Amino acid sequence: MNPIGPGSAYTLLFDDAPHLGVGLPEAAQAIYASNWYLPPAHADRPYTFTNFVASHDGRISFAEPGRSGGGAVSRCAPHDTWLMGLLRARADAILTGAGTLQVARRHLWTPTQAFSADAQFFADLRLAEGRTPIPLLVVVTSSGDLPANAAALRGDPQPVLIATTPAGATRAYTRLGERPGVSYHISRSETVDLIGLCADLRQHMGVRSLLSEGGAMIYGTLVAQRLLDETFLTNSPIIIGSPPGRPPRPSLIEGVGFSPDDPPRLRLLSLRRAGDYLFQRLALL
Repeated sequence: MNPIGPGSAYTLLFDDAPHLGVGLPEAAQAIYASNWYLPPAHADRPYTFTNFVASHDGRISFAEPGRSGGGAVSRCAPHDTWLMGLLRARADAILTGAGTLQVARRHLWTPTQAFSADAQFFADLRLAEGRTPIPLLVVVTSSGDLPANAAALRGDPQPVLIATTPAGATRAYTRLGERPGVSYHISRSETVDLIGLCADLRQHMGVRSLLSEGGAMIYGTLVAQRLLDETFLTNSPIIIGSPPGRPPRPSLIEGVGFSPDDPPRLRLLSLRRAGDYLFQRLALL
C-alpha cells in the first residue's frame, strides 16, 4: 500500500547521506524527496538514532502541565508527525524514559500513534523489512518510579522492557505487578547501564535499529557514551523562552557538559523543508 503522507512532499535542500543499508519504497521516497538508507546494525549494539523537535531558541518543551510534549513544540505539524511515524516504523525498538511516560500516560510508542492515516503503510514497511508488527518499548528508569496507569505499560499490544536497577526493579514490580508482555533488564549498578543494555538488545534480543525518544537527559547520556549514530531534528518556527523564577525549560541536552576543547561534533547529512519547518538529519562523528 502506498503512503498517504502529510499532504505534500518535503522540499529537499541538501542530501549528502551515504547510500548504505536498506532504502525506502519508491512511494515513500517521493514524499521524503529522496531516499533514506537505514544502515545495518553494529556488531555490539543496534544502529541508534533519535528524533527531536526544537524551537528557534533550542528548547524541546514548554514544561507545563498538559503541554510538556513535543506536539506543543511542533504544533502537531503533519510533516513532523509523519516523519515520526516513519522513524518508528523502521525501529525494532524504541527507547524512552520514565519522565516521558509521566507526561504522556495515554501514548503508545507505535507508528500508528504518531500518524494514524498511514497505519497500513507503516505495517507493510515493517513486514517488508522483517520487523515485528509493533516495536519493543524500552523504558529506562533507575528508580523504578513508573506510572502504573500509563497505557504503554500494559504490555499489550506493545511489548515492554523495563531497564532499571535492582532497587528500581523491586519498586517497579510493586507498582505494576505481573503484566503479560512486560519484562525487566536489570543493571548491577545504581544507575542504568546503557552500554550493557544496548549490547543485550543487539546480541540477545535481535534489535538491529533503536530509536531513542527519551528526553534531554537520555540524549545527553547517549552522546556522552558514544551510543548514538544519528539525530533527526525538526526546527520548529516558534520561540519558547524560559520564565524567570522557574526551573529552566529544557534544551536538547541536559545533565552532561562537554569540554570547549573537544565537544562532540555532528555532520549534516540532509536538510528538508516544509513551510517554515526545517528537517535536519545529522550523524554523530
